[in-house]
Amino acid sequence: MAPIRLCAAASLTVLVAACAGRTTAVPPAESAFPPGLPTPLPERAPAAREPQASPPAAAAEAVEPAWAPPIVHTLAVLTVTRSVEAVLWPEPFADFRAERWGYHYGEALTKPPLFDAAQPAFRWDHDPWPINVVGHGLLGSEMYLRARICRFGAPAALAFAIAGTHLWEYGYEANGVRPSALDLVYTPLAGVLLGELRFATWRAAGSIESAPARLILRALMDPFGEIERGAGVFGC
Repeated sequence: MAPIRLCAAASLTVLVAACAGRTTAVPPAESAFPPGLPTPLPERAPAAREPQASPPAAAAEAVEPAWAPPIVHTLAVLTVTRSVEAVLWPEPFADFRAERWGYHYGEALTKPPLFDAAQPAFRWDHDPWPINVVGHGLLGSEMYLRARICRFGAPAALAFAIAGTHLWEYGYEANGVRPSALDLVYTPLAGVLLGELRFATWRAAGSIESAPARLILRALMDPFGEIERGAGVFGC
């Protein structure tokens, strides 16, 4: 009888507790990570990528050609050269009479450029060959080089040298002599070959660590330009 009474008492106790609203505590779920290891933080959403800033306007302008320096430099070179011609060859370059200028300009505009095939090579315009070969080659390379240093591309620098050559033949010199077919072709072509060589050497000199050596080499390639830049006249 004693075991039956004990069982009945236990059953009655459970029934009373259920009716009173008692609940058995549910043990917390065990963590998936072993004890002693830190629980990883929740992943963050990737931050929105900021739009890349556009290059500054100054950087864009730096690649644009500079027109004023090569134009002013070329006009100065042509003016000085024409003045030297008047001193070395007074006839016809020092004859400043209006009627003579009118006659020569009229001849330049109404007749084709002078080309005398009966003359020796590089004397087809009746000028000595050193003037035609050396002088006009240097003149063309000076115009071409200044345009290249002032950020002109090679085709644009060639066009600039061609324009400068026509200005010399039909503007500066046509008041004394008839334009030369040889000079019109040879000056810009020689200017490209010699001028591009001068430009490549001038640019390569920028990698020389020694400042005096760099300055000397650049002055040899572009003497007038280095004087102008050193004096602060132009930036290229």
